[in-house]
Amino acid sequence: MASIRVGDNVVYNGYTEEQVAWGNNDTPYMLILGRVYTIDGVDEHKQHTKVSIKGVHNMWFNSVHFDVVD
Repeated sequence: MASIRVGDNVVYNGYTEEQVAWGNNDTPYMLILGRVYTIDGVDEHKQHTKVSIKGVHNMWFNSVHFDVVD
């Protein structure tokens, strides 16, 4: 799987509580299932990657909630 990068368009696939808890991520309660968002920031760790979404301020989400759109 390719690394997610700033500027990528991604589709939101939902979340589980375990995915949110892993790495102390924010809960993406405001995101809409199936909607396309743009990555605004990427924070790579050894075991997981956090991403921020353009227009959603001061929140970091687990990258597994998203798939990059071609």
